[in-house]
Amino acid sequence: MFEEIKNQIAQRINEFCLQNGLPTGKVEFRNIPFSGEWGMAAPFFPLAAADPNKTGPVPQYAQVLAERLKEAIGLPTGFTRSEAVRGYLNLYFDTALYAAGVVDQVNKQGPQFGNAKPTGESVMVEYSNPNTHKPLHVGHLRNVILGGSVCNILEASGQKVVRANYIGDIGLHVIKWMCNYEMYHSGEQPGKDKMRWMADLYSEADRRFHEQEGFEETVRAYFARWDSGDEHIHDLWLKTRQWSMDGFAQVYELLGEHFDRIYFESEVEDSGKVLVASLIESGIATDGRPENPVIVDLDAILGTKEEYRVAVVLRSDGTSLYATKELPLAIMKFTEYDLDESIYVIDVRQSLHMKQMKKILELMGFPWAKNIQHLAYEIVNLPGNVIMSSRDGTVVLLDDLVREATQRALDVVREKNPELDPTIMQDVAQKVALGAIKYPMISRENTKIVTFDWESALDFNGQSAPYIQYANVRANSILRKAEDLEESPATFAYQLEPSEVNLIELLSKLPDEISKSAKDLKPSILAGYAYDLAKAFNDFYNQCQVLKAEGEVRNSRLALVQAARTCLEKTLNLLGIQAPQVM
Repeated sequence: MFEEIKNQIAQRINEFCLQNGLPTGKVEFRNIPFSGEWGMAAPFFPLAAADPNKTGPVPQYAQVLAERLKEAIGLPTGFTRSEAVRGYLNLYFDTALYAAGVVDQVNKQGPQFGNAKPTGESVMVEYSNPNTHKPLHVGHLRNVILGGSVCNILEASGQKVVRANYIGDIGLHVIKWMCNYEMYHSGEQPGKDKMRWMADLYSEADRRFHEQEGFEETVRAYFARWDSGDEHIHDLWLKTRQWSMDGFAQVYELLGEHFDRIYFESEVEDSGKVLVASLIESGIATDGRPENPVIVDLDAILGTKEEYRVAVVLRSDGTSLYATKELPLAIMKFTEYDLDESIYVIDVRQSLHMKQMKKILELMGFPWAKNIQHLAYEIVNLPGNVIMSSRDGTVVLLDDLVREATQRALDVVREKNPELDPTIMQDVAQKVALGAIKYPMISRENTKIVTFDWESALDFNGQSAPYIQYANVRANSILRKAEDLEESPATFAYQLEPSEVNLIELLSKLPDEISKSAKDLKPSILAGYAYDLAKAFNDFYNQCQVLKAEGEVRNSRLALVQAARTCLEKTLNLLGIQAPQVM
């Protein structure tokens, strides 16, 4: 905030330095930690250390320079006091000017407030990564929510983001499903709920594979036909794969997610084997076939011990592994999009695999390999410690969870606002439900286990999405009732209440919070900020009259409410959570 003012004062300091034979460009302002008033501070230690004519130790000389500069620049317009303390020049803003500046900037920029200028950098985020012919269940939920929010935050921080999804569309699980379908469900078509239908058939196929005599042998024979290029099976694969993709699309639409590029495992099956051959030829990989697999002994190559271990890149029978296909996929990504960075949202249990893949690519001579990042995340525990298994059909499908959440949210919304139109009430309940599901997944540190429970997720008075959404609704309600909302900037030319000052301080921090969240790839930072902002707004709402206030107080507080609504909506949207207008 207030970069122009900082730059003007920095220019005056540089002019002083030129006039007094001191180095220029050594003094930069930073914000003073907020403690009831706003200010900025300039440390003079770098200038003191760089002056070849300095007298005495750097700390004492820095204090001398701070005192000289305090006298030279006086008290700039917009500040109420200044002080030279322990080598710092501290300048304190006029409270009314600062408050008006923050609120005016938010209201002028609207939803763009907090966004950084484009960096010109291109980053791909790969997330979701389900398998076709299997259900998209609650076990996939944190990945999708985390990946989507990271994309939103990176875009707001100025980066060009490519949203990618890597789909597992080949393998034994697909063959089992298709074999079962042809034998017992030939000609059937999925209905409206494609995900449920695909899940039921997968569970049935897996039970037959493990329990029904002769079925495993039939599946193995079916697999052999697939390997030999059977045209009928290939056509069925494309048809049934699309059913899965349609089911995924329904869930992604519900969650508000979209992808710019979808990669399929089948795209890199053959190129992966070619790449392994080149690794063997270059001496990076060791071919132990037919008794043993193809490996890359990274610790032996690098002279490390138990750091990278041994990476298996091809089975002894010549069939591919996850790593076989991940290597050409990484090359394809950087080649297609000329990426500056590639981020993988993958379970924390894949940390060693990601580390190995990155190091193998470095050994292959790809300089961009150092720009691969693993955004690891932990699992989500559901009520009753539900264990999800695609095999036995005990999965909790995403739409089932959303359905239950919506019903629970509908009960709460109906209690809070029984006069709402039923159609609007249903829409609001779904937005609240999705927010209640998403917030616990991203408000906790990525690498910490999330224990999901309904009571805290739908708590309108605790650290939850509904609490933040309700604060936004309160702001909307005030602004709807203020028919005479003025367009003129607020001045805050009165004694501000502590709750007003606290709220304005939080509004001013949004750009920094977005920047920190993007830099650390931690939506949890922004999720915590969203709760703090909602709490600050509710404190303001409970302690300060707005509509019943008069004159400049009313005008300024309405402008503050408008700015708070903008920042609440902005933050919720970055987290992938919708902000209902009523509740």
